[in-house]
Amino acid sequence: MPAELPGPEVRPDLDRRARIGLDEAILCAHKTTAQLATIVDGARDGRLLLTRLDPALLATLSAAHRASIDFDPLSGTGVVGPVNAPVGPAAVAVVTAGTSDVGVAREAVRTLAYHGEAAREIHDVGVAGLWRVLEHVEALRNLAVTIVVAGMDAALPSVVGGLVPGLVIAVPTSTGYGIARGGETALHAALASCAPGLVVTNIDNGYGAACAALRALGATRRTINLR
Repeated sequence: MPAELPGPEVRPDLDRRARIGLDEAILCAHKTTAQLATIVDGARDGRLLLTRLDPALLATLSAAHRASIDFDPLSGTGVVGPVNAPVGPAAVAVVTAGTSDVGVAREAVRTLAYHGEAAREIHDVGVAGLWRVLEHVEALRNLAVTIVVAGMDAALPSVVGGLVPGLVIAVPTSTGYGIARGGETALHAALASCAPGLVVTNIDNGYGAACAALRALGATRRTINLR
């Protein structure tokens, strides 16, 4: 039977790693201090990934709980337990169109790092200055997965998807004015992309993009091991 924590409000999926190879991440938004403290106390193997952790909620935890969490305010992520540097060369790149997209990108990077995957970060290479991303194309062509984080018109994922052979995952962000509509325009642009095989996550979902990358890498490595 799956392990359970006490209380009807808190039932983390502690056996998810055994089923799919990925730990459950805890979405902290809208959780109470007591709920989050219970979840942190019940972390299997003393490790846990927290997403959308607001500094105001973090501040309400006990000193002991706060000390146990490695918090990154830019991405709103926290890691309970040891934060180990990924080993080996990066198989994933995380690319942003603009500096305003870095928080979402860093959520992806932190999720990858939690699972032991290194990422190459390339920032502020949007298509308004197309030469910037072209400088990195050869490096990107050698990586298995490229996560492209972009708001406004989200043109960058289509450009990258037309230049590199690996899996390209688009993360539309809520960056932009007016008609950008909190990322809806970027999402629609990515979904309507003519770049074949482009994978698209929900708005601002760096965590989801990282999980898609981890699944793809895991599938590839399992196939290699079976040969």
